Amino acid sequence: MKSAYELKMTINGEPVATEETLPVINPATEEVIAHVPNATEQDLHTAVKSARAAFSKWSATSIDERSELLCKLGDAISANREELATLLTLEMGRPSAAARGEIDGASYWLKEVAKQRLKREIIEETENHLVERYYTPLGVVGAIVPWNFPFALSIWKIAPALLAGNTVVVKPSPYTPLTALKIGEIASEILPAGVLNVVSGGDDLGRWITEHPDVNKISFTGSTATGKKVMQSAATHLKRVTLELGGNDAAIVLPDADPAKIAKPLFWAAFRNTAQVCIATKRMYVHEDIYDAFLAELVTFAKDVKVGNGSDPATDLGPIQNKMQYEKVIDLIEDTKRIGANIVLGGEIEDQPGYFIPVTIVDNPPEDSRVVVEEAFGPVLPVLKYRDYDDVIARVNNTKYGLGGSIWGNDIELAQSIAERLETGTVWINEVSVLSPHYPFGGHKESGIGIEHSLDGLTEYTNSKTIMINKRK
Repeated sequence: MKSAYELKMTINGEPVATEETLPVINPATEEVIAHVPNATEQDLHTAVKSARAAFSKWSATSIDERSELLCKLGDAISANREELATLLTLEMGRPSAAARGEIDGASYWLKEVAKQRLKREIIEETENHLVERYYTPLGVVGAIVPWNFPFALSIWKIAPALLAGNTVVVKPSPYTPLTALKIGEIASEILPAGVLNVVSGGDDLGRWITEHPDVNKISFTGSTATGKKVMQSAATHLKRVTLELGGNDAAIVLPDADPAKIAKPLFWAAFRNTAQVCIATKRMYVHEDIYDAFLAELVTFAKDVKVGNGSDPATDLGPIQNKMQYEKVIDLIEDTKRIGANIVLGGEIEDQPGYFIPVTIVDNPPEDSRVVVEEAFGPVLPVLKYRDYDDVIARVNNTKYGLGGSIWGNDIELAQSIAERLETGTVWINEVSVLSPHYPFGGHKESGIGIEHSLDGLTEYTNSKTIMINKRK
């Protein structure tokens, strides 16, 4: 495997190093595993300039040809699967099997997006008048990617942006830049120079991208607080924005649900990827008739889940990705202890290398406690008791977030009636976190602006254009 230390930025199809570098830390060991370029503002200008120069020819290329190149990129990702998965485990902490799953999913995603087409729409056609609407690319897209799914979320932005005819500048998180830099290296052998550029750096680089006058759109995934800053910065030049932000997703368990049957899927709904998932279940409301039985089943299953280094094949859940988030989650646990809430599992942090936090489950804490109100983004789950459907709907909706949620039970009609009243972009019934290139995904309230995936998501990388023809001579 090529050493992570050799990874460089990709600008105009060429590898680019910088004098100043940033360390990349393995969250399972706290060891520095690589140093990556720290882009200067001039590096960004060069990347944007190359993307702008490539846009004219790329946007004029047929969509079928662009689609074919995306499929080739998907194949190349598959060919580099093991190296990419190893890099992902090292930089993010993801267990090896899950890392391979993310790489495989990204390859599939590219190929599925490549099949999508935005068709011209004839709005009016008479003997004397034709009105037709179609879609044109925006120009240069700035894609700002977070650390929790650094590879998949890069592809989520790259695929529709390129298919629509845009060129792209990707900025990965400084915590997890390795796999994104590798995407740039792989793509440089497939895509025309300048079509896909990958630049690494810190917070200043993100601000430079959002403020840059020649970047036409920002696609950002991250926290709500940072998303607001992105939107403010993008407003200077009226950039288009797609923002996929934080969530405090709730699961509602109906009284007719079988605790033994749903404990496992609901555990993974909450704790997959060490709960570092925007659509993870972060609050779990269980009807009082089955509350005790469900909590017992959940705790029993959780006790057998192994937390450890992702390089160990026996590991189910890895560490928190970075020290800052690790300390935030510890503080949340300590606050939960301070208020006297009943922690039925976990809650004790071992003195060892790595940002490891045990699976922590809290029994019916107060509705206004931080562990309920805040997005933990770590393996801490409050399980709450309810009696009345109107009451639980009000409690679930009482948040600034509105990303997703789920309902579990046998009465599908009841579940659907509740789903229609939840203030979220997605509601799953008897499943959770099911995503597809063909299903629209986006948040309500402060969980985001715009849609990702499906034709709606592809449309976000275009301008609508109407042409009207008076056919009278």
